[in-house]
Amino acid sequence: MAINLTINGRNISAEPGETILAAARKAGIYIPTLCYHSDLMPDGVCRVCSVEVKGQRTLCAACCYPVSEGMEVMTHTPKVREARRMIVELMLANHPQECLTCSKSGKCELQALAKEFGIQDVRFKGERKIWDKDESSLSVVRDPEKCILCNRCVRTCEDIQSVAALHAANRGWESVIVPGMGDDLADVVCVNCGQCINRCPTGALKGNDPAEKIWDAIYDPAKHVIVQTAPAVRAAIGEEFGMPAGSRVTGKMVTALKAMGFDRVMDTDFTADLTIMEEGSELIERIKTGGVLPQLTSCSPGWIKFIEYYYPELLGHVSSCKSPQQMFGALAKTYYAQKMGIDPKDIVSVSIMPCVAKKFECDRPEMNDSGYQDVDYVLTTREAAGMMKEAGIDLPNLADSEYDDPLGMSTGAAVIFSNTGGVMEAALRTAYEIITGTPVPDINIEAVRGMDGVRSATVMVGDLPVKAAVAHGLANARQVLDGIKDGTFKDYHFIEIMCCPGGCIGGGGQPQPTSEEIRKARVKAIYDEDESMPIRKSHENPAVVKLYEEFLGKPLSHKSHELLHTNYTARSRRTTKKDSELIKS
Repeated sequence: MAINLTINGRNISAEPGETILAAARKAGIYIPTLCYHSDLMPDGVCRVCSVEVKGQRTLCAACCYPVSEGMEVMTHTPKVREARRMIVELMLANHPQECLTCSKSGKCELQALAKEFGIQDVRFKGERKIWDKDESSLSVVRDPEKCILCNRCVRTCEDIQSVAALHAANRGWESVIVPGMGDDLADVVCVNCGQCINRCPTGALKGNDPAEKIWDAIYDPAKHVIVQTAPAVRAAIGEEFGMPAGSRVTGKMVTALKAMGFDRVMDTDFTADLTIMEEGSELIERIKTGGVLPQLTSCSPGWIKFIEYYYPELLGHVSSCKSPQQMFGALAKTYYAQKMGIDPKDIVSVSIMPCVAKKFECDRPEMNDSGYQDVDYVLTTREAAGMMKEAGIDLPNLADSEYDDPLGMSTGAAVIFSNTGGVMEAALRTAYEIITGTPVPDINIEAVRGMDGVRSATVMVGDLPVKAAVAHGLANARQVLDGIKDGTFKDYHFIEIMCCPGGCIGGGGQPQPTSEEIRKARVKAIYDEDESMPIRKSHENPAVVKLYEEFLGKPLSHKSHELLHTNYTARSRRTTKKDSELIKS
């Protein structure tokens, strides 16, 4: 039964249990927020959303306060406006005044509220709390001085990822968000996913940006600098240039990267197709030989680190395939170097990823099967856009260009790797045809698509019923792993797990802000890209076929195992060393 209330004198209808904020937004009535985020449970920490409710002695937090029959709400009375202004001024009084050089400048929610509330001077002067910057992590940089204690990062890490690497410590003046027991971020159980960055309203969290090192490499005439672009980037980087979420800019992005000075611009999608060949063959071999099932995907480095920490006893279920990024890196300094006649020591391999965990992944010591570090630097989508802007590139108005050979050709199956369910769908397209020898009846395998946190399906591959499951977000991954342990998923063949909500399109290195609507727009763009591709099955990629003929031999060959496969290792959750030191020990 609907609840009737008034907001600013307007009659509004709301559902039982809805908050004032939810009811107001449905009615198109604006209430400012700061600690609130649509992906997270409301916490009512900052009180910026305070409103007046008739009959209540104090102001109420609209994000948490439930509606009731006959309620009368006012959202912008003098009392409300003064309270909000006071809250933001107090935050600014203890905040570094370095907006012009902050990574979040122009997108900072605190900055936007200060402008909205007309704050041109901070009345409160005095001592400011000073905290050291934490640059220990390969992926995430923490600047506690810019933290406003909104707890978004804490809730993200606990509720979405079930990792709980961050928490609030101390009280009053000493309050701070810390990793673990106050250790550096590299010294605690952090999976490097960067979801905390995506929901931070200020510049307190950001990626570890290697842009200056990459510019140095580009300007070094002795270096041959190549770049690979992940599938999710093409549906998101346009947002950094003011384009709508879900704008497809594949060709424009290639043009921009060539203009920046990269010697070759190639596509991670090529090795996504290669991953399907290797991972699909591994699955078929496991099914035929009674290997460990279900097989779990291995493309997402945050997810891999999660299972290494929390479920090491299940590592035998994980595919031995490297991620597409790392397969590309290994081939760049072997196959590509041989074809081009370039000494691999002179190749600088850069990747552009939607993910900050990829920065950690490329630095893992086992990722050097080429004889060198396979991938030298990882840029996030945001960081790549920053380099483009620094080079004066106007992405939306560029002409389209094609990727370079020999690692630039890909299929629609590779593109959908970026969406939750995409790896599963790509694998099933190929597995069906390899097993049955006949074309897949419907190339769009809708059964594994969608945004539910955990979904399962039985897909008939000829006469073989393949039981598959898909999970995205590590809290959902935890459900699946517990299900493997208790037998719920014992009859399943293949399970895809992605660390981030929505898959890579919702990665920690993607443009901000993030929300379910934005992620859905990117997902649609990726499926549209798949539909537009002339080849939509990984095993039909002629460049991949040629790679096997010229270099690898066949899937799961000795050469492919040497370059494209790896093993993952249990990690102690009682970490006292930095991750890089832990892996090497």
